Amino acid sequence: MASRKNIRRKGCARVALTGAVPPALGVTRAEVKEAAAFFAERSRARVDGTWHEVTVHLVRDEASDAMHRAIMGVPGATDVITQAYDAIPPEPPGLFGELFVNTDQALRAAPSRRGWSPAKELLLYIAHGMDHLSGADDHSERGYLAMRRRELSWLRSLGA
Repeated sequence: MASRKNIRRKGCARVALTGAVPPALGVTRAEVKEAAAFFAERSRARVDGTWHEVTVHLVRDEASDAMHRAIMGVPGATDVITQAYDAIPPEPPGLFGELFVNTDQALRAAPSRRGWSPAKELLLYIAHGMDHLSGADDHSERGYLAMRRRELSWLRSLGA
């Protein structure tokens, strides 16, 4: 993955990372955080708003299942769950967000994609979650395809 400086510009989110990066993913914690910041900036630029903070939680199947049930009312683990929150006064207007990214799912799904590493799968989930934070919607085929094109473009730009 290409190295990029993480420069915080006006309107850009601070990105925090929680959870473990399993060694089998083949990516470092610093690389995951750097990629998340890169995707956050690309997504934020789509809506030209202020993003205060996005926390990326790396979780396993059990936690993903629990969050999926609690947030969406749907049983079962999933790849990424996105939560966006508006600022609460007296905070300045802007977005706070959380992504719950399933590392087990990335490890399972990557082998089914030709030439695709577990690291790239994980980064795709993060890009997808960030895309949702800017309001992108994949409930229609057109929306899904637009999101996928954008996310793959972001991965290529990152050098993943």
